[in-house]
Amino acid sequence: MIEVQPQDRAPFWAPPLLALQFLTRIPVPMLARLSPEQAGAGLARAMAWLPLVGTFIGCVTASTFVIASHLWPPVIAALLALAVEALLTGFFHEDAVADFFDAFGGTAQGEAALRIMRDSRIGSYGTVGLSLSMALRLAAMVALPVEIAPAAIIAAATTGRLWAVLLATLLPPPAEGVGIAKRMGSGMPLTRTGGAVLSSLAGVMPLALLQPSALVASALLAVPFLWWLARFLRARIGGSTGDCLGFAAYMGQLSLLLAAAAA
Repeated sequence: MIEVQPQDRAPFWAPPLLALQFLTRIPVPMLARLSPEQAGAGLARAMAWLPLVGTFIGCVTASTFVIASHLWPPVIAALLALAVEALLTGFFHEDAVADFFDAFGGTAQGEAALRIMRDSRIGSYGTVGLSLSMALRLAAMVALPVEIAPAAIIAAATTGRLWAVLLATLLPPPAEGVGIAKRMGSGMPLTRTGGAVLSSLAGVMPLALLQPSALVASALLAVPFLWWLARFLRARIGGSTGDCLGFAAYMGQLSLLLAAAAA
Protein backbone atom coordinates (compact mmCIF):
# COMPACT_ATOMS: atom_id res chain seq x y z
CA MET A 1 0.00 0.00 0.00
CA ILE A 2 1.39 3.40 -1.01
CA GLU A 3 1.11 6.04 1.68
CA VAL A 4 0.81 9.74 0.97
CA GLN A 5 3.93 11.44 2.26
CA PRO A 6 3.47 14.48 4.53
CA GLN A 7 5.13 16.74 1.98
CA ASP A 8 2.58 15.61 -0.63
CA ARG A 9 -0.43 16.59 1.48
CA ALA A 10 -2.07 19.87 0.53
CA PRO A 11 -2.10 22.54 3.26
CA PHE A 12 -5.43 23.30 4.91
CA TRP A 13 -5.98 26.47 2.88
CA ALA A 14 -5.50 24.80 -0.51
CA PRO A 15 -8.82 22.93 -1.11
CA PRO A 16 -11.15 25.98 -0.92
CA LEU A 17 -8.80 28.02 -3.12
CA LEU A 18 -8.51 25.15 -5.59
CA ALA A 19 -12.31 24.96 -5.71
CA LEU A 20 -12.44 28.69 -6.43
CA GLN A 21 -9.84 28.37 -9.19
CA PHE A 22 -11.62 25.33 -10.62
CA LEU A 23 -15.08 26.93 -10.90
CA THR A 24 -14.11 30.50 -11.78
CA ARG A 25 -11.62 32.54 -13.77
CA ILE A 26 -10.42 34.34 -10.63
CA PRO A 27 -6.60 34.05 -10.35
CA VAL A 28 -5.30 32.53 -7.11
CA PRO A 29 -1.54 33.24 -6.99
CA MET A 30 -1.09 31.36 -3.69
CA LEU A 31 -1.71 28.06 -5.47
CA ALA A 32 1.55 28.45 -7.38
CA ARG A 33 3.29 27.45 -4.14
CA LEU A 34 1.82 23.94 -4.32
CA SER A 35 3.69 21.01 -5.81
CA PRO A 36 1.87 18.91 -8.44
CA GLU A 37 1.31 16.20 -5.82
CA GLN A 38 -0.14 18.68 -3.34
CA ALA A 39 -2.37 20.20 -6.02
CA GLY A 40 -3.71 16.78 -6.96
CA ALA A 41 -4.43 15.84 -3.36
CA GLY A 42 -6.01 19.23 -2.67
CA LEU A 43 -8.19 19.07 -5.77
CA ALA A 44 -9.80 15.85 -4.55
CA ARG A 45 -10.58 17.49 -1.20
CA ALA A 46 -11.86 20.59 -3.00
CA MET A 47 -15.09 18.75 -3.86
CA ALA A 48 -16.42 19.58 -0.41
CA TRP A 49 -16.02 23.29 -1.15
CA LEU A 50 -17.77 23.41 -4.52
CA PRO A 51 -21.21 24.40 -3.15
CA LEU A 52 -19.69 27.28 -1.18
CA VAL A 53 -17.96 28.57 -4.31
CA GLY A 54 -21.33 28.16 -6.03
CA THR A 55 -22.78 30.43 -3.34
CA PHE A 56 -20.17 33.06 -4.22
CA ILE A 57 -20.99 32.76 -7.92
CA GLY A 58 -24.69 33.02 -7.14
CA CYS A 59 -24.08 36.20 -5.11
CA VAL A 60 -22.36 37.80 -8.11
CA THR A 61 -25.19 36.76 -10.44
CA ALA A 62 -27.91 37.88 -8.02
CA SER A 63 -26.22 41.22 -7.37
CA THR A 64 -25.95 41.89 -11.08
CA PHE A 65 -29.60 40.98 -11.58
CA VAL A 66 -30.80 43.24 -8.75
CA ILE A 67 -28.69 46.23 -9.81
CA ALA A 68 -29.61 45.87 -13.49
CA SER A 69 -33.30 45.53 -12.57
CA HIS A 70 -33.27 49.14 -11.38
CA LEU A 71 -32.22 50.29 -14.84
CA TRP A 72 -33.81 47.87 -17.30
CA PRO A 73 -36.75 45.43 -17.59
CA PRO A 74 -36.29 42.00 -15.92
CA VAL A 75 -35.42 40.18 -19.16
CA ILE A 76 -32.50 42.51 -19.86
CA ALA A 77 -31.39 42.32 -16.22
CA ALA A 78 -31.45 38.50 -16.38
CA LEU A 79 -29.45 38.46 -19.63
CA LEU A 80 -26.83 40.76 -18.14
CA ALA A 81 -26.66 38.64 -14.97
CA LEU A 82 -26.15 35.45 -17.00
CA ALA A 83 -23.49 37.16 -19.11
CA VAL A 84 -21.56 38.28 -16.03
CA GLU A 85 -21.78 34.78 -14.56
CA ALA A 86 -20.59 33.22 -17.81
CA LEU A 87 -17.58 35.54 -17.85
CA LEU A 88 -16.85 34.75 -14.19
CA THR A 89 -16.97 30.98 -14.75
CA GLY A 90 -15.53 30.91 -18.26
CA PHE A 91 -18.73 29.32 -19.67
CA PHE A 92 -17.72 26.26 -17.65
CA HIS A 93 -21.06 24.52 -17.15
CA GLU A 94 -22.52 25.74 -20.45
CA ASP A 95 -19.71 23.94 -22.27
CA ALA A 96 -20.45 20.80 -20.25
CA VAL A 97 -24.16 20.93 -21.14
CA ALA A 98 -23.39 21.21 -24.85
CA ASP A 99 -20.88 18.34 -24.71
CA PHE A 100 -23.35 16.16 -22.78
CA PHE A 101 -26.16 16.60 -25.29
CA ASP A 102 -23.82 16.04 -28.21
CA ALA A 103 -22.48 12.83 -26.68
CA PHE A 104 -25.79 11.33 -25.56
CA GLY A 105 -28.31 12.86 -27.95
CA GLY A 106 -27.60 10.00 -30.34
CA THR A 107 -26.73 6.39 -29.67
CA ALA A 108 -22.98 6.70 -29.04
CA GLN A 109 -21.62 4.58 -26.21
CA GLY A 110 -18.29 3.87 -24.55
CA GLU A 111 -15.23 5.39 -26.14
CA ALA A 112 -17.27 6.89 -28.98
CA ALA A 113 -19.33 8.95 -26.52
CA LEU A 114 -16.22 9.96 -24.57
CA ARG A 115 -14.55 11.06 -27.80
CA ILE A 116 -17.56 13.26 -28.68
CA MET A 117 -17.43 14.90 -25.24
CA ARG A 118 -13.73 15.66 -25.70
CA ASP A 119 -14.37 17.26 -29.10
CA SER A 120 -14.28 21.06 -28.85
CA ARG A 121 -16.79 21.43 -31.68
CA ILE A 122 -20.54 21.67 -30.98
CA GLY A 123 -23.14 19.72 -32.93
CA SER A 124 -26.87 20.00 -33.44
CA TYR A 125 -27.77 18.13 -30.24
CA GLY A 126 -25.46 20.35 -28.21
CA THR A 127 -26.72 23.53 -29.85
CA VAL A 128 -30.40 22.78 -29.24
CA GLY A 129 -29.84 21.34 -25.76
CA LEU A 130 -27.75 24.27 -24.56
CA SER A 131 -30.08 26.83 -26.15
CA LEU A 132 -33.17 25.37 -24.49
CA SER A 133 -31.39 25.02 -21.12
CA MET A 134 -30.23 28.64 -21.16
CA ALA A 135 -33.64 29.86 -22.37
CA LEU A 136 -35.38 28.01 -19.53
CA ARG A 137 -32.97 29.47 -17.01
CA LEU A 138 -33.50 32.97 -18.38
CA ALA A 139 -37.29 32.59 -18.33
CA ALA A 140 -37.25 31.22 -14.78
CA MET A 141 -35.16 34.16 -13.54
CA VAL A 142 -37.52 36.66 -15.18
CA ALA A 143 -40.53 34.89 -13.62
CA LEU A 144 -39.14 34.92 -10.07
CA PRO A 145 -41.09 37.02 -7.58
CA VAL A 146 -39.08 40.15 -6.76
CA GLU A 147 -38.94 39.45 -3.04
CA ILE A 148 -37.25 36.05 -3.42
CA ALA A 149 -35.26 36.49 -6.64
CA PRO A 150 -31.82 37.10 -5.05
CA ALA A 151 -32.22 34.23 -2.57
CA ALA A 152 -33.43 31.88 -5.32
CA ILE A 153 -30.54 32.71 -7.66
CA ILE A 154 -27.98 32.18 -4.90
CA ALA A 155 -29.59 28.94 -3.71
CA ALA A 156 -29.77 27.63 -7.28
CA ALA A 157 -26.06 28.25 -7.86
CA THR A 158 -25.28 26.47 -4.58
CA THR A 159 -27.61 23.54 -5.19
CA GLY A 160 -26.28 22.97 -8.69
CA ARG A 161 -22.72 22.45 -7.46
CA LEU A 162 -24.04 20.14 -4.74
CA TRP A 163 -25.75 18.01 -7.39
CA ALA A 164 -22.37 17.62 -9.10
CA VAL A 165 -20.83 16.37 -5.86
CA LEU A 166 -23.71 13.95 -5.29
CA LEU A 167 -23.31 12.51 -8.79
CA ALA A 168 -19.57 12.06 -8.20
CA THR A 169 -20.45 10.20 -4.99
CA LEU A 170 -22.91 7.91 -6.73
CA LEU A 171 -20.79 7.19 -9.79
CA PRO A 172 -16.99 7.27 -10.12
CA PRO A 173 -15.30 7.98 -13.47
CA PRO A 174 -14.91 5.24 -16.09
CA ALA A 175 -11.99 2.91 -15.51
CA GLU A 176 -10.27 4.26 -18.62
CA GLY A 177 -11.33 7.84 -17.92
CA VAL A 178 -9.00 10.79 -17.63
CA GLY A 179 -9.43 14.44 -16.75
CA ILE A 180 -10.90 16.39 -13.91
CA ALA A 181 -13.55 13.87 -12.84
CA LYS A 182 -10.83 11.24 -12.41
CA ARG A 183 -8.89 13.57 -10.15
CA MET A 184 -11.84 14.94 -8.18
CA GLY A 185 -14.45 12.21 -7.93
CA SER A 186 -12.73 8.82 -7.91
CA GLY A 187 -13.45 6.96 -4.70
CA MET A 188 -14.83 10.05 -2.99
CA PRO A 189 -15.52 9.31 0.70
CA LEU A 190 -18.90 10.06 2.22
CA THR A 191 -17.25 12.44 4.67
CA ARG A 192 -16.37 14.69 1.73
CA THR A 193 -19.95 14.51 0.50
CA GLY A 194 -21.10 15.47 3.98
CA GLY A 195 -18.70 18.41 3.88
CA ALA A 196 -20.28 19.53 0.61
CA VAL A 197 -23.74 19.39 2.18
CA LEU A 198 -22.51 21.51 5.08
CA SER A 199 -20.85 24.04 2.78
CA SER A 200 -24.15 24.43 0.90
CA LEU A 201 -26.09 25.59 3.96
CA ALA A 202 -25.04 29.23 3.74
CA GLY A 203 -26.32 29.47 0.18
CA VAL A 204 -29.69 27.81 0.70
CA MET A 205 -30.71 29.17 4.11
CA PRO A 206 -32.11 32.51 2.86
CA LEU A 207 -34.44 30.75 0.42
CA ALA A 208 -35.31 28.15 3.09
CA LEU A 209 -36.65 30.99 5.22
CA LEU A 210 -38.45 32.76 2.38
CA GLN A 211 -39.77 29.86 0.29
CA PRO A 212 -38.99 26.40 1.71
CA SER A 213 -41.34 24.70 -0.77
CA ALA A 214 -38.93 25.43 -3.63
CA LEU A 215 -36.04 23.71 -1.81
CA VAL A 216 -38.24 20.74 -0.95
CA ALA A 217 -39.37 20.39 -4.57
CA SER A 218 -35.78 20.57 -5.84
CA ALA A 219 -34.61 18.00 -3.28
CA LEU A 220 -37.43 15.62 -4.20
CA LEU A 221 -36.47 15.94 -7.86
CA ALA A 222 -32.77 15.39 -7.12
CA VAL A 223 -33.28 11.85 -5.83
CA PRO A 224 -34.87 10.25 -8.93
CA PHE A 225 -32.95 12.44 -11.38
CA LEU A 226 -29.48 11.68 -10.02
CA TRP A 227 -30.38 8.00 -9.59
CA TRP A 228 -31.52 7.87 -13.23
CA LEU A 229 -28.51 9.84 -14.46
CA ALA A 230 -26.06 7.57 -12.63
CA ARG A 231 -27.69 4.45 -14.12
CA PHE A 232 -27.78 6.03 -17.57
CA LEU A 233 -24.11 7.01 -17.51
CA ARG A 234 -23.03 3.65 -16.10
CA ALA A 235 -24.77 1.91 -18.98
CA ARG A 236 -23.48 4.27 -21.69
CA ILE A 237 -19.88 5.04 -20.66
CA GLY A 238 -19.26 3.14 -17.43
CA GLY A 239 -18.95 6.19 -15.17
CA SER A 240 -19.12 9.96 -14.95
CA THR A 241 -16.87 12.58 -16.51
CA GLY A 242 -16.26 16.26 -15.84
CA ASP A 243 -18.86 17.13 -18.49
CA CYS A 244 -21.39 14.85 -16.78
CA LEU A 245 -20.76 16.57 -13.44
CA GLY A 246 -21.15 19.95 -15.14
CA PHE A 247 -24.43 18.83 -16.71
CA ALA A 248 -25.71 17.70 -13.31
CA ALA A 249 -24.73 21.08 -11.85
CA TYR A 250 -26.64 22.98 -14.54
CA MET A 251 -29.73 20.81 -14.14
CA GLY A 252 -29.66 21.28 -10.37
CA GLN A 253 -29.43 25.03 -10.83
CA LEU A 254 -32.26 25.02 -13.35
CA SER A 255 -34.50 22.78 -11.22
CA LEU A 256 -34.39 25.12 -8.24
CA LEU A 257 -35.07 28.20 -10.34
CA LEU A 258 -38.06 26.51 -11.97
CA ALA A 259 -39.36 25.37 -8.59
CA ALA A 260 -39.05 28.87 -7.16
CA ALA A 261 -40.72 30.43 -10.21
CA ALA A 262 -43.56 27.89 -10.07
CA ALA A 263 -44.23 28.40 -6.38
